[in-house]
Amino acid sequence: MTPAGTAPSPLEAALVGRLLELPPTSARLPVALLSREQKAAELQRVQARKAMEAAYEAELVLGLADDTPDTADPPPGHPGARTGSWAPDTELPGVSEFFPAELAVVLNCGRGTASHVAQRAWTYRESLPGTWAAMAAGALDEARAKVLVDVLQHTTPAVARQVESRLLPEAAQLSTGRLRRRALALLLELDADAVDARREDAQRQADVRAHPSHREGMSTLAADLPTDEVAEAYDVINRLAEMAKADGDPRPIGQVRAEVFSVLLRRPGGSGLPGVTAAVTITAALTALEGTAATPGEVDGLPITAAHVRELAARIGALGLCAPEGGALRLALTGADGRLLATTTPEQLERLARSGCRRHPDGDCGCAVLGRPVATAAYAPTAAQSAFVDVRDRTCRFPNCGRRAGWADHDHVVPHACGGATDCTNLCCLCRSHHRLKTLARGWRFVIEADGTLHVTTPSGVTRTTRPPGLRPPAPEPPPPTPTPTPTPSSDPPPDDDPPPF
Repeated sequence: MTPAGTAPSPLEAALVGRLLELPPTSARLPVALLSREQKAAELQRVQARKAMEAAYEAELVLGLADDTPDTADPPPGHPGARTGSWAPDTELPGVSEFFPAELAVVLNCGRGTASHVAQRAWTYRESLPGTWAAMAAGALDEARAKVLVDVLQHTTPAVARQVESRLLPEAAQLSTGRLRRRALALLLELDADAVDARREDAQRQADVRAHPSHREGMSTLAADLPTDEVAEAYDVINRLAEMAKADGDPRPIGQVRAEVFSVLLRRPGGSGLPGVTAAVTITAALTALEGTAATPGEVDGLPITAAHVRELAARIGALGLCAPEGGALRLALTGADGRLLATTTPEQLERLARSGCRRHPDGDCGCAVLGRPVATAAYAPTAAQSAFVDVRDRTCRFPNCGRRAGWADHDHVVPHACGGATDCTNLCCLCRSHHRLKTLARGWRFVIEADGTLHVTTPSGVTRTTRPPGLRPPAPEPPPPTPTPTPTPSSDPPPDDDPPPF
């Protein structure tokens, strides 16, 4: 290949030119050989290939949906049949309600994202065939196609095709913002009810979301609200922050606004809402809390002995950790690999430190006094088991589902009716939707390991593995030793042990 910065030979230049004349393919061109104009042309071809791949993906999604009919879904009135808020995220006629969950595992994304992908593919086929064909030909990029789907998916196929026929010839020349405005204007002209349906759908999907911020040690709390309510709420927060600044608060106005927002949420005085208290779980390492280590360190050893409990109680007492006012504080004790060993509260830890081992009250015997809750013969988990599983799992354990444990069920991975134990090694958190899928959908397989690692396999044979958030994956096996090369036999006599001194 010609080195970078060197003019290509006539043969290389002719070859590149010929490749550029061909329809877009997945072949990659040698960038160093391309002129400025050729690089720009190849970037345009890449965008065309992306559109073609998006159209092909939609075809594959629809093919998988066609392979997943709703004939095996529980009928209305059957125990566990979908009702109310547990209806599927998106309903494709004749397709199983559990299809979005399978697609989520296949694509390794959340169920909501998979539902949008499935609904978008369905809209291409039923309502926007021209848009789909333009993508498949590389003439319309996916971003603009998504705009048309987003605006037109709630109207009838006939109206959608009318709007499509008027916009598609110029869609590639419009910005996505202008395309959205033009499509909405035409939709209002042809089907105003569909615009109202879009607004109502947005309200149904509204939620409050918490996720880590890109700023160290911070998180973001966001809510989907009607625009007028957002404007009113922001004005109240901003006015209170400006009052604090006027009173001499030296901090930046943004920091003051964030604190006002937090105080209004956590102390809703005069709102008429019932009082609630906070529950906090400490999963940080003691060494990190003490400031003696920059990296997380864990409580090593199993079982947790009386002597170990006394040491923990002393260290936690020295840190001064306490529950929020009116709330609760729970401690999570983990092993060297991050596996959860036990959960407790400072009060329980103090009692254990005082009482120690009942069989050997006078000695450091090494008996376990704190560990994983014992199994029960009952179907319902005990309070201790529920707390342990919630702390271990933190969210629904289905791949890419982030619903918090407080809203999840404690599912027997091996069903209790089939001999599955009510034990933490056979329990995991599943949100109600994924609990229904595991119980009612056919062809799925769930397997749990003793440390809480969960393996989920779809009817199409795709397996995803989730581990409890604190559990680290096993270290990779060391590479096999390199074999010592065997010397090649030679007809020459072997050298002397000591060469002559010359």
